[in-house]
Amino acid sequence: MPKLKTHKGAAKRVRMTASGKFKRGHSHARHILTSKTAKRKRQLDIDTLVSESDEQRFRDMLPYGRS
Repeated sequence: MPKLKTHKGAAKRVRMTASGKFKRGHSHARHILTSKTAKRKRQLDIDTLVSESDEQRFRDMLPYGRS
């Protein structure tokens, strides 16, 4: 069997946890922050898990797990 390639765009955006779930950051947290409330910016800073419906998609893109 040939080797599988890691999807580099996905690898830069998500990390796999020790339990095998995928962790991601929030969008809208990089610029034009002056118009956003402090509470909103604080909540955008916290990482969250990838939704269950997208998890299989990331498993296919990142075949070798944790890096």
